[in-house]
Amino acid sequence: MRTTVRRPLLAATALTAVAALALTACSSAKETAASADGKGGAEVVLRVPDPGNSGFLARGKKDGSLDKALAAVHAKVVWTGSAGPFAPAAQALNADQLDVAQGSITSAVAALAQKPGFKLFAQTEPDEAGEGILVKNDSPIKEIKDLVGRKVAVSQGGTSEYLLLKALEKNGIPADQVQRVYLRADQTSGVFNSGQVDAWATWGTFSIPAIANANSHFLANGKAVGSDNYAVWAVRSTFAEKHPEVVKAFYGYLHENGAKEKADPAAYLNVFTDAGPTAVTPAEKEIAVEFGKQRAVDSPITDADAARFAVVAKFYADQGVTKTLVDVKPYLIDVNSLPGSGQ
Repeated sequence: MRTTVRRPLLAATALTAVAALALTACSSAKETAASADGKGGAEVVLRVPDPGNSGFLARGKKDGSLDKALAAVHAKVVWTGSAGPFAPAAQALNADQLDVAQGSITSAVAALAQKPGFKLFAQTEPDEAGEGILVKNDSPIKEIKDLVGRKVAVSQGGTSEYLLLKALEKNGIPADQVQRVYLRADQTSGVFNSGQVDAWATWGTFSIPAIANANSHFLANGKAVGSDNYAVWAVRSTFAEKHPEVVKAFYGYLHENGAKEKADPAAYLNVFTDAGPTAVTPAEKEIAVEFGKQRAVDSPITDADAARFAVVAKFYADQGVTKTLVDVKPYLIDVNSLPGSGQ
């Protein structure tokens, strides 16, 4: 998934994200819901997770450029909750508390296996540099085979678990020979740093601080494990049906500004502040820029992408992560076919 550089202590937790959304004042919630469904006036509200302190969406929040792009289709953004793991975001989409969210295709497959109240409309090719399996610099673990009999921290059903299982499969190691320790991503750094687990499968939000500040490195990154873990953008199904022009305008903003960030990642760090717990440190900045230059840009979902999504879904079914094989194709949107302006 796309790297949002933020300190783990302030990353959104699953329960906090959903609770924050649910506790919105009743009058505001009714007003927002009415606008989102086109019943409360001409202007449509698009509810987006707050982007934090870095990234082009943070820049769009600060300079109003996203609202300007949405104004062309009589819409505006409302920032709500916090960007974090996709599982709680999927719940919020299903509960009509959120309209769009970004996550990994692995998390999306797991969510679609339960209650599919969303569809996918954009993809970013796998982050081969920023995600992977972390170990300490002084760890005796030098190869994937050294994980046998060890404890690896993973987030259940998402990027983390996928990366570990892919690494084990590629190296011919049965999954039950490595102990998976299920933890929320935002709670794992302390466990990893204290040595309670031997390795940590994670993505850029957490790998960057760990590499910069916690004497850690990748045992294997996304490229080494052969990851098909795309980042994807999801939209609430009902919203997409009622406001396809807003979805297209939002996608256009993602594509255009993602390309700008890729060209100059440093310019999109510490958008609101360069001090305090949410700020990217100089050591983290160097790594974030290196990873950022290697990331792909949000693009439409092609047939080739859909085929790779299907490979992920089959892998999850084969590994027992999902109880049945999830058919992702019915939940894909061809953003180029939507009415309205945009890429």
